[in-house]
Amino acid sequence: MKNIVIVESPAKSKTIEKYLAGDYKVVSSKGHIRDLATTGKYGLGVDLDNDFKPNYEIIKGKNKDVKELKKLVDSASHVYLATDPDREGEIISWHLKDELNIPEDKYDRVTFREITKDVVLSSIKEHNKIDMNLVKGAETRRILDRIIGFRLSKLMQYKTGGKSAGRVQSVALKLIVDREREILAFVPKEYWTIEADFKDFTAELFKYKDKDIEINTEKEADEILEKLDKSFNIKDIEEKERKKASKEVFKTSTLQQMAVNKLNFPASKTMKIAQKLYEGVDLANETVGLITYMRTDSVRLSDEFIKQTMGFINGKYGKDYVGYAKTGKKNANIQDAHEGIRPTSINRTPEEVKPYLSNDEYKLYKLIYIRSLASLMADAKVKMTTVIFDNNDYLFKTTGSVLTFDGYLKVYQEYEDSEDKILPDFKNYKSNVLVANEINKYQHFTKPASRYTESSLIKELESLGIGRPSTYATIISTIKDHDYVKIEDKKFVPTEMGMETTDKLQEYFSDIINVKYTAHMEQDLDDIAEAKKDNIKVLHEFYDKFAPIMDDALKNMEKKAPTETGEMCPECGNALVIRKGKFGEFVACSNYPKCKYIKKEEKDAKEVVKVAECPKCHKDIVLRRTKKGKIFYGCSGYPKCDYATWFKPTGEVCPKCGNLMVDKNGVTICENCDSEN
Repeated sequence: MKNIVIVESPAKSKTIEKYLAGDYKVVSSKGHIRDLATTGKYGLGVDLDNDFKPNYEIIKGKNKDVKELKKLVDSASHVYLATDPDREGEIISWHLKDELNIPEDKYDRVTFREITKDVVLSSIKEHNKIDMNLVKGAETRRILDRIIGFRLSKLMQYKTGGKSAGRVQSVALKLIVDREREILAFVPKEYWTIEADFKDFTAELFKYKDKDIEINTEKEADEILEKLDKSFNIKDIEEKERKKASKEVFKTSTLQQMAVNKLNFPASKTMKIAQKLYEGVDLANETVGLITYMRTDSVRLSDEFIKQTMGFINGKYGKDYVGYAKTGKKNANIQDAHEGIRPTSINRTPEEVKPYLSNDEYKLYKLIYIRSLASLMADAKVKMTTVIFDNNDYLFKTTGSVLTFDGYLKVYQEYEDSEDKILPDFKNYKSNVLVANEINKYQHFTKPASRYTESSLIKELESLGIGRPSTYATIISTIKDHDYVKIEDKKFVPTEMGMETTDKLQEYFSDIINVKYTAHMEQDLDDIAEAKKDNIKVLHEFYDKFAPIMDDALKNMEKKAPTETGEMCPECGNALVIRKGKFGEFVACSNYPKCKYIKKEEKDAKEVVKVAECPKCHKDIVLRRTKKGKIFYGCSGYPKCDYATWFKPTGEVCPKCGNLMVDKNGVTICENCDSEN
């Protein structure tokens, strides 16, 4: 009769079981065990006529796992539901309790904000019950996303050929589309600058007789150049000491942004690696979670970590480098239950754990570690210098800075964007007059706002209150995977389908698919989780607005005409068009439903790939397609010969094993022995 601890991840369960005494068995639910069904009206799994009552079912493929968990729970003396410490984790715990029929007096809810022995042992004693307000918040979010996602997605598939639409993803896509239209409509404006080039620095013209100057044409620039000579008088030297504060510890959104910018990691990759670092890594003498929970919008640090880290800084760098804890900006959306993302121990340095991590794991851990260490180090000190030069009443300016105390930059320099521009010591010049090597004019044109990168889109979504940090990676993956955007020079460019889908949604759903409404809905969900609003009332307010718009769109939204193939229907003479079905595209008559002609694939007309003979039976290799249309290459002697490959054979023969070489993502290799050519 052991105590059962249920967590989400198998990796986490192995780590935690090593910490707990023998009377605990730690098992994994492997994520969610159930979700909304796809039955009922519109296949929503939600009873729209009965206060949005959800109908849950066990997720396909999870029945065996649920039965095993049920056996363990029934035989256990007590059950600890230890899913992730957030709203998603809370509703998973509730699903487990409900589906496994765990009595109220037989379970407790525990949360592990970091996977270390001390925290796990203390957390198992600090148990509570499931927070039903958090469950209602998560459930309401799921119901909203199901209603909007299912109904809008089907509408878009029917009317435009688009793959999906959603409460947050469609607003994120709209931001990208709006920015692209802003760029396309932008009219560049010409302007000129004038710079004086000295031996060790340059100075730029910025005023005439203490008034700001604007140069719009080359003629204006030439007129100014004629009035200048190469002698410049030093008019003013201003020096200021300025403190440069360290950055606060990472939260989910800033970690994702920094990993994109500095490590070139997509947000989805960052979260996957962070999950592994949180759940536990096998080191030399222990298995331990290296970082705290990585889904958080707080930058708070525990008193214990602050004390430990300040002692570490003092011992390694000296007392002058000890700083102060950052509290972060006050934000109504912040859920302060968690700390910021930090190492579980400042004594576990990146160099120490590097042998036990993959290269990418090491890079991310180092980034988190250095940021956390730097956040508690002293401010850097910089001497800022601004020098004004006079040339016949035309004023030029140069600025520079000198780092006088490195402070947190002692460890954080490689991640800092700015660099110091060092100027000469003008106060020690013998003369107050400097002679420029040359004075040049430069033509410029104003530029539109930049396209969004993954980093800047995450920053924008967060600033607008759209979605939550834990959802950004999924949002971005969805709009990329559904071909609504493409990536050019690491920037999002909307596709024709992305722009068309956005336009159609805005034509009918502009009151719902917009920044303001979506941010307001996020606040409503937060309020439900904090027992400030009634979830049923929020759902009714939404659906009473959404349903009539949906009915109007189904009836009146213009359907995109299918693409013609250039062929004519052999049965009625109308044009043949490309349509989309359950298993992909197919060619059919445009006069459907009057004419139900569908062009059959010519199964016997396989494309023969001009390669050497099959290595098994010496017949030809032919191009084939799976039932879902995916291309592969197989022997024409099938089923007697089963040779097949997903990659196109090159015709070359492997010198090591005699098998065919194939083109795998631009590299010629042998699939049999991994030899490269």
